[in-house]
Amino acid sequence: MLNKVPEITAIFWAIKILSTTVGETGADYLAVHVGLGASLTAICMSSLLVAALLMQLSRRAYVPWIYWLTVVLVSIVGTQLTDLLTDKLEISLYVSTAAFACALTATFVIWYGAERTLSIHSIVTARRELFYWTAILFTFALGTAAGDLATEALGLGFQLGVVVFGMLIVAVAFAFSIDGHPVLTFWLAYILTRPLGASLGDLLSQSRDYGGLGLGTIQTSIVFLTVIVGLVAWTTFEGDGTHGADPAQ
Repeated sequence: MLNKVPEITAIFWAIKILSTTVGETGADYLAVHVGLGASLTAICMSSLLVAALLMQLSRRAYVPWIYWLTVVLVSIVGTQLTDLLTDKLEISLYVSTAAFACALTATFVIWYGAERTLSIHSIVTARRELFYWTAILFTFALGTAAGDLATEALGLGFQLGVVVFGMLIVAVAFAFSIDGHPVLTFWLAYILTRPLGASLGDLLSQSRDYGGLGLGTIQTSIVFLTVIVGLVAWTTFEGDGTHGADPAQ
């Protein structure tokens, strides 16, 4: 089959950050404002994610709206997974951050052991795609836990969190520009966009009493979802945006 991952462009990163923000604000809206609670929200979103993944896996090539729908749902489920561990099971953010880091590392080790590549330019088999989406889920969960650890437990706050994680992403981009390892820099940036998007979502949606701008989760989610739909439509009409296979990376 053709490569199932979109081309890594500025639009890719824009949609990725927007998706992580929607994951943060959408999960908060469903769990708190709708009143579903963390557990029911996780169950509902996990069911939708399974359905989206089945659609994604059934395709033989990259389909923009299915791919990005899956990413948004992974973002929400990853957020809820971390929140359940923290709020329901009262597991320390230090522990959950370390646990998700280990799980992601194990995924990469097994993936490389089986395929001899971690390149996102060659997601051309079902097995590689399953490894890819497993890694994506753990990056969202890890990013959520690390972001909450930094902004809440360590007291960075939302505004400083946006600045710190934004600077870290710039540092990774600079490393890539001076011939940094493409696979390593990609996955580092992918992990870091999660806490950046979550900090941005909290900054926009939370009340001023908690250091936010008070826009609310509904307004923030609607605006960001609208932009995501517009960008996905743009990529759809501009071309399929897929890579050719590049197993050497």
